[in-house]
Amino acid sequence: MPQLVFATNNNNKIAEIKAQLGEQYVFLSLKDIGCHEEIPETNPTLAGNARQKARHVKENYGHDCFS
Repeated sequence: MPQLVFATNNNNKIAEIKAQLGEQYVFLSLKDIGCHEEIPETNPTLAGNARQKARHVKENYGHDCFS
């Protein structure tokens, strides 16, 4: 089953996305990939912060992800 990294540690958000996409994927949290730091969100937009988090995860942990 394919794995997707969701750039969050919020279990409620992960449960929501599982409910929407069903059991087609295994969703991993930041904690699941060993990311225990708080990723800064310094962009003025939601989309900018999502890109910032995704870039941080890719560059530091080697995983593609969504936020």
